[in-house]
Amino acid sequence: MSFQLDAVGLGYPNGHRALRQITMSAKRGERIALIGPSGAGKTSMLRLLATSLRPSEGRIEVLGLSPWELSAARLRRLRSRIGMVHQAPPLPPRQRVVTAVLAGRLGAWPGWKSLLSLVYPLDTTGAGDELARLELADRLFDRCDRLSGGQLQRVGIARVLYQRPDLILADEPVSAMDPTLSNLALGELCKQADADGAALVASLHAVDLALRWFPRIVGLRSGEIAFDLPVARVSDGLLRELYASEGDAPPVQGNDTLSIRTTRGPSPRTACQ
Repeated sequence: MSFQLDAVGLGYPNGHRALRQITMSAKRGERIALIGPSGAGKTSMLRLLATSLRPSEGRIEVLGLSPWELSAARLRRLRSRIGMVHQAPPLPPRQRVVTAVLAGRLGAWPGWKSLLSLVYPLDTTGAGDELARLELADRLFDRCDRLSGGQLQRVGIARVLYQRPDLILADEPVSAMDPTLSNLALGELCKQADADGAALVASLHAVDLALRWFPRIVGLRSGEIAFDLPVARVSDGLLRELYASEGDAPPVQGNDTLSIRTTRGPSPRTACQ
């Protein structure tokens, strides 16, 4: 089991309830898309799974462990097995791309190797290989502040690909990319998850991308699960109801008014083959 959430709730100090009574689990190798209107709780759920937030109530297990019952050292080891792709990757502006990618394994390497790699990159070939998968091999030694938003997102994805985690989490990972690059990036994440038997959970604004790449769709609304279904059972009606607060059509990449029925791509069962 990759993770288990049992009646999990999350409240912030300002009184906002981000999640309510979330019960959900995922097996190794599952690919799950989180969709829903802004403020539905998608990012909060990913932060819980990443163990960067502690639930206010309920119980959570990640990779067979209860994070908040672990010692500090064991919690660090658990976090090194979780890969997180951020919408805006937290990359220092003056950092070189190669160093940013190699940072994916800092938590797994011994301390001396991690420190040395920050000064002198120890695996430029490995970093270059992951960047090449995302059409960024030519930016290996560039500084991060020389890259566009979409390029930075691809560097963040390359870092997780290099990390080889047991659980991959992605929060709006392709929001700054065009459709071609979005599909390339999601395809590479899916391939890596399939190859390693890692669960992949991604929050996506563009519903068409969720339907194209993910066999399981979880709809969130007001901090609760509205539905948790195989992609084939997610109807246009369910999607319109989920996004009713944002208009009469679910958002898709590049055009917020397109019919979802016309944007479904290849089956997620075959999209990574």
